[in-house]
Amino acid sequence: MGILTRIYWMRFLLGIFAGVICTLYNIFIEAPSDIFGFMTGIMFALLIYLLSYYFFKSAYFMKVEKPSKLVTTGIGIYFITWIVCWTLFWTIWSAL
Repeated sequence: MGILTRIYWMRFLLGIFAGVICTLYNIFIEAPSDIFGFMTGIMFALLIYLLSYYFFKSAYFMKVEKPSKLVTTGIGIYFITWIVCWTLFWTIWSAL
């Protein structure tokens, strides 16, 4: 498995993690029907993505042929996974 493939799947897992964090934040801290709850969720997702970028940059900068690929690899799967997991977990919680 190549480095960029590994980063892709790690971003997929981070998307699930970000969805869980956003759901827990909305359950225990803030009401999700409020626009601030949604904006806070977006900020959590962006923060986790940026932290993962700096982690991958420090770990794999010299090991990839184009360092700009560290920014773009897995960005789509991260945000799609995050929003789907956040919606799914919130819907399950609301149904309980």
